[in-house]
Amino acid sequence: MMSRTHPLLVAFAGLTFIFLIGPLIIIIGTALSDTTFLTFPPQGLSLRWFENIFDIAAFRSTMVTSFLLAVGGTALSLLIGVPAAYAMARYRVELPKFLPNVFVLPILVPEIVLGFSLMKSVATGLGFPIFTSLLIGHALLVLPYCVRVVGASLNSFDFSIEEAAVSLGCPRWKSFFTVVLPNVRAGVIAAFILAFITSINDVSISIFLTGPGISTLPIQLLAHMEQFFDPTIAAVSVLLMGVTVAVMAVVEWTLGLTFLTK
Repeated sequence: MMSRTHPLLVAFAGLTFIFLIGPLIIIIGTALSDTTFLTFPPQGLSLRWFENIFDIAAFRSTMVTSFLLAVGGTALSLLIGVPAAYAMARYRVELPKFLPNVFVLPILVPEIVLGFSLMKSVATGLGFPIFTSLLIGHALLVLPYCVRVVGASLNSFDFSIEEAAVSLGCPRWKSFFTVVLPNVRAGVIAAFILAFITSINDVSISIFLTGPGISTLPIQLLAHMEQFFDPTIAAVSVLLMGVTVAVMAVVEWTLGLTFLTK
């Protein structure tokens, strides 16, 4: 005999779903409004505010900058984070116990403090170009995600498989790419997704490192809000959500999300 779900549990699950999906529906409805001010429910439907994003040159340029920073910063953090996670998992006995905590400092330190420190040390102190400073800042911001997620996959990896490959004549560097990496692919891809989404939506770090001629999409959105309060703001928000969904869709199409459970 099948047991019936308690009505209160169903009601709680429904309220939770509404709480999570409600803000997204409001933002999408506001972006489609035909009015010149933010309102919900929309008074008429129009795509004019999405067109307005691409009519404004500042939005077009910052979209490209944000995408390049997200891809570049994530790639740089993976280049650092994957070997670091491998070393901490492979040689966990020999390495200091506090070392893993060093890689989570960008999360523990408030982003405003981290952004100000990067501005003083990297942008002003070392005189790096604005884009390079932003790239370093974004890579540092998402580095903990790469180290932690990839490290979690490596902690469950049996390194005796790698030793077997080496004992059979495979060079250690080659065994890393042919044996270790394929087995932790799920962790690497999950780290990429988390890092990319975090980078493309970042405000706290970017606001300290942007400068004349170079900005990011979230920072440009804040600047637009200071002068205008039209549904373009909501349209940009929907666009950022769309980029996030698109990244997930690409992973689903190319690799399949089932890899996350393997």
